[in-house]
Amino acid sequence: METKKKKLGLVPRLVIAIILGILIGQFLPEVVCRLVVTASGMFSNFLKFIIPLMILAYVTMGIADLSQGAGKLLLITVGIAYVSTLIAGAFSYTVSSTLFPSFMDEGALEQIAATSGKSVEAFFSIPIVPVLDTLSAVLLAFVLGLCFSTLRGRTIGDTLYESMKDFSGMIDKVLNSVIIPLLPLYICGTFVDMTRSGKTFVILGILWKVFLVVIIMHLVIILFQFIVAGSVGKKNPARLLKNQLRGYITALGTQSSAATIPVNLECAAADGISEQIRNFVVPLCANIHMSGSIITITACATAVCLMNQLPINLSTVVPFVATLGVAMVASPGAPGGSIMTALPFLWMIFGRELGDPNGPICAIMVALYITQDSFGTACNVSGDNAIGVIIDTIYHRFIMKETA
Repeated sequence: METKKKKLGLVPRLVIAIILGILIGQFLPEVVCRLVVTASGMFSNFLKFIIPLMILAYVTMGIADLSQGAGKLLLITVGIAYVSTLIAGAFSYTVSSTLFPSFMDEGALEQIAATSGKSVEAFFSIPIVPVLDTLSAVLLAFVLGLCFSTLRGRTIGDTLYESMKDFSGMIDKVLNSVIIPLLPLYICGTFVDMTRSGKTFVILGILWKVFLVVIIMHLVIILFQFIVAGSVGKKNPARLLKNQLRGYITALGTQSSAATIPVNLECAAADGISEQIRNFVVPLCANIHMSGSIITITACATAVCLMNQLPINLSTVVPFVATLGVAMVASPGAPGGSIMTALPFLWMIFGRELGDPNGPICAIMVALYITQDSFGTACNVSGDNAIGVIIDTIYHRFIMKETA
């Protein structure tokens, strides 16, 4: 009987890529560094080309599918998930902006500033012009998604819906077969450049503290969500948290909300959520409830702004979080899907020039996010069942009475 070879997970591969990037930048000649940076840059241009297509595919299908459901119950679920995401983002910014400056003394920031303009140049670059810009892709996705939900199955739209579904599957294949496997090369090139310019050791001395704070914020928001759910559903929050443990650990391993759905449904059953509600809420929230991802992205963005002395405040963070709450609908279940969907909107925090999706600032954001993605996913799926308890309570106390 053949034994399946265990594949090295994405996080270990990214850690290896970071270490290799540091070693190459520190010890190998400049020609090798330029070679790695050239390969990384080519992938970066391809990523910039794919991002609008990915948004068009995933957001269109997300809206089209989400709009089919139990009417009022669907709107309530989407509303709660969106508010939860906004609360998580505001919480993350408040904590990050309060704690992170203490990690970054003036000397560290001065050292980072002194490294500007010392980047490694690529041997050559192949410009790839995207078919759509990102804002056009978002707008087209909303138009198509809403039209599919209104017209499909009634007058027109079935054929185009199935075509878009196939297109989404193709983009998913590209994501899993090309983008995710080559992310370590992308990150390696970034750290080669950072090490050669002298940024790496200053930045890494800060990031482990950021990582620890983000995990604690995830746990705090999960506790808050289950306390609220327990209060609404008149259930013991400690028992709900205990029931969720299997789903949390599964998500840590899979790094995918979608892959965790079967286990999360079992956790929901243990919570006493009725079958029809858990079968509706758990798959739905796996695509729309991103509290853990928002915490991580907001914290990483705050850290990057502080490291690069970029202005950041609540007036820029709130529109950013509000936009991501919509744009990340049905973001891919593959590791790093949320940050890939968020890349086109990072300009709202970093500005148009520094927020370029294939620029070094965004590359650092990807590296920061991916290393914490499993914890963010575990936070997402845990919150899904907290919402399930609330929706189950609303359904049996109010909606069933209205229809009786």
